[in-house]
Amino acid sequence: MTAMTTAATVKMATMATTAATGKSCWVLCDGRIGITNEVIGLAEAVGLPFEVKNLKPRAPWRWLPAALWPRTFAPLDRQSDPIAPPWPDLLIGAGGRTAGVAAQIRRQAKGKTFTVHLQDPRIALGNFDLVVPPWHDRVSGPNVIESVGALHRVTADKTAAGGAALAPRIAHLPRPRVAVLIGGSNGSYRLDETEAGAIASRLAALATQTGCGLLVTFSRRTGRKAEAAFRAALGPASALIWDGEGENPYFGFLGTADFILATIDSVAMVSEALSTGKPVYSLDLPGHNDRINAFHARLRKEGLIRPFAGRLEIWTYQPLNDTGMVAAEIRRRLGLAS
Repeated sequence: MTAMTTAATVKMATMATTAATGKSCWVLCDGRIGITNEVIGLAEAVGLPFEVKNLKPRAPWRWLPAALWPRTFAPLDRQSDPIAPPWPDLLIGAGGRTAGVAAQIRRQAKGKTFTVHLQDPRIALGNFDLVVPPWHDRVSGPNVIESVGALHRVTADKTAAGGAALAPRIAHLPRPRVAVLIGGSNGSYRLDETEAGAIASRLAALATQTGCGLLVTFSRRTGRKAEAAFRAALGPASALIWDGEGENPYFGFLGTADFILATIDSVAMVSEALSTGKPVYSLDLPGHNDRINAFHARLRKEGLIRPFAGRLEIWTYQPLNDTGMVAAEIRRRLGLAS
């Protein structure tokens, strides 16, 4: 899910500013919300003005790994944003679809563009100055900095502002308030109408037993039938369910919640929730993924997250700040003030 970002909106906002350092930054996006949130979140944390470059690989390259791409920009469709000099001082990309383009920009810039890649690029790590995979990807190398989870755009300022804006809409909801972040089916996990109904019943029971208020939001993968199951089980007196209209209140939900529940399928959602420092529970789904299971096992071992067992407990932990950690390292290497 994650806070919805449109690259065009961010592009308009960021190109209107000028950095005192004079340094420039590009972020490479491939149209996927998760990738966009990661690269833009890191660029925002670094603090340089940045330009979003939307990339659309054409056939057959969009189906092939970057290791098979030619050392040109020929794989890009004409609908892609222009990729041409002057090259930026900092380049941030993520995922396999941007890796080949990032590597080619670095080659043409002759090392003058500090190139950062998030996630496993699936090509030689030497094509980049810095590679930032999540810990569970098991990528290692001299230019690698591991993150615990996914990088993102969630910050304390954004959640505070979102919570303040949301306050009039949720004044009727009792406390404690529980944000419920629902993902959806993917290649590893399943969230169908039946499973959604089971989770919704547990949430309804929680509201009855504790008197809590629920703040429920869905991802693009949730599906209409699953969403309907939640709406059928949860009444407006105890729950605000985002209807998909207007701006997603995701930041506001994270800002105003006392507890957070998130389905297990999304590393990004859990990473964002854990950046708040609030108690976070995982909601299991049928399915299996070795990498995601390893991620959750580490979080449980380190006391950051607990499986939801139908009750609410308070505990503390050091909030995850992978985005800030990586941004600080980039600023150090670029010689920017801390």
